Amino acid sequence: MQFVPKEIFLTKGVGRHPEKLASFEEALRDAKIARFNLVHVSSIFPPKCKLISPARGLAHLKSGQIVHAVLARNAVQENHRLVTASIGMAIPKDRKNHGYISEHHSWGETDSKAGEYAEDLAALMLSTTLGIEFDCDATWDKKEEVWEMSGKIVRTLNMTQSAIGREGIWTTVVSAAVFVR
Repeated sequence: MQFVPKEIFLTKGVGRHPEKLASFEEALRDAKIARFNLVHVSSIFPPKCKLISPARGLAHLKSGQIVHAVLARNAVQENHRLVTASIGMAIPKDRKNHGYISEHHSWGETDSKAGEYAEDLAALMLSTTLGIEFDCDATWDKKEEVWEMSGKIVRTLNMTQSAIGREGIWTTVVSAAVFVR
């Protein structure tokens, strides 16, 4: 059976609990995806796939359903430690081509820094398949300029969740790109 998703949505959540697994469950609940059997998949944004709202995507899914998702996850149990999980996405201008989705997990990075990095990773992976060359050591602005000038990457975006840890309590953050239909 062949399953190529036609729609995708982004979501995020944070959970806190003395037990690490329960903290992860709470993060999935906050992201509104705990009621599904999640299957972690890699990084391809399918050709002709449409980005939709979480509400619209969730309306198509049933409790207990096996759902494919690119999932970024991170956890911490240290007081005042910033933990981050980010999904980056790069969508090609020619929608007959596939794009890329990246996962980034970090500590001590702000939402904007982690989000930019995740977008950068996705755009980097997409650019290599489209024949766009650039300097890997260039700044984000310079890379973005090269990608925009190529006319082959139409959009990059991210979904990032961060939280500050608490002593003795697991803090888990998740960001996900969830495939629908």
